[in-house]
Amino acid sequence: MATSPWLAPAAQAEGTDLPAFSEIETLGGNSGWEPLEFPKIDRHSRYELVTDEGIQVVRARTAGGASGMITRLELQPGDSLVLRWRWKVSNVFEQGNARKKSGDDYPARIYVAFKFQPEKAGFFERAKRKAVEVLFGESLPGNALNYIWANTLPEGEFVPNPYTDKTMMVAVNSGSERAGAWVTVERDIVADYHRAFGEAPPPVVGIAIMSDSDNTGETATAWYGDIGLSTE
Repeated sequence: MATSPWLAPAAQAEGTDLPAFSEIETLGGNSGWEPLEFPKIDRHSRYELVTDEGIQVVRARTAGGASGMITRLELQPGDSLVLRWRWKVSNVFEQGNARKKSGDDYPARIYVAFKFQPEKAGFFERAKRKAVEVLFGESLPGNALNYIWANTLPEGEFVPNPYTDKTMMVAVNSGSERAGAWVTVERDIVADYHRAFGEAPPPVVGIAIMSDSDNTGETATAWYGDIGLSTE
């Protein structure tokens, strides 16, 4: 049976610092980043530390599989919380389509998971999550924002994930025009959560990188630089 992606308990974050890819010695272990794997998906993307333009970054390669790397935290966003990162992709997916299950793949994405709020969930949602707790010993996260490098979805577009309306896809880059070049992205996740879900966000419990192609079966390489959080 595949590992549940949310088994490990969230660690308290010190301030808003995330483990820097440019400074860690290895992925996994005590680096602050651990594999994010999903039940029923046996083929995983590959993540490794490499040097690009003199700086250590993470290179991700996906070929018909899906998995990520996640850092866990518990951080109340407050009035503003800016997420900033840089990334690069080799290509976008020809069959990629953020509105369809068959096209729900991206050469690069940043996944921001928020704490589940049981008081706002319906009976069946609470029952489903209780079953997960019984089986795996850990509750699932709540809503999520996915910042994606899309295929044709216009930059700035918000669309619900085709599998669940608990996850909102946000196209921060789109198309192949800037493929092969480093791009810096900055987003206020509090403002984005308000737009996506119509309310203030609960605590952030995880931030992940993910390159996946399990639906389209295509291939891509992505590079992820350091990811930062700031309240200013």
